[in-house]
Amino acid sequence: MGLTNSSLSTLKLVAALGCGLIAGVFFAFSTFVMPALAKLQPAQGIVAMKSINIAAINPLFMFALFGTAAACIVLAIASLFKWRQPDTVFILISSLLYLIGVVGVTIAFNVPLNDALAIAKPNSPEGARFWASYLTNWTFWNHIRTVASLAAATLLTMALY
Repeated sequence: MGLTNSSLSTLKLVAALGCGLIAGVFFAFSTFVMPALAKLQPAQGIVAMKSINIAAINPLFMFALFGTAAACIVLAIASLFKWRQPDTVFILISSLLYLIGVVGVTIAFNVPLNDALAIAKPNSPEGARFWASYLTNWTFWNHIRTVASLAAATLLTMALY
């Protein structure tokens, strides 16, 4: 791979900051957004979360989420070519944590839950039952994403030193 040590250091910093930024977003959802939505009546919570899910699909958030993933992919591949360097294990583990624990969990669990919520009828008994289940399941998987992105940010920061 044609990356210089300087460009790898810059990419590690960018990826660490991206992982930290995403960890902060997920932490906010786990600690106060979802608990606040849970206090609403189911119909209100469903409508609010549907609106959040639509607003989340924007260029800035998508760039932060998937741009960080792209940086992690490049770092993981580069680490395979620099296996003997002391930071390699940190880089590889952090990249895998982010790619599996954040992007993979998002695609496999949070997005399908959001897709199901998108068709839920807010004022129906089925919608209320689904909302209760959604809150528990979505938040559980968000906790996983929070921990994975924070751990990835920590390991990437360690790799910088």
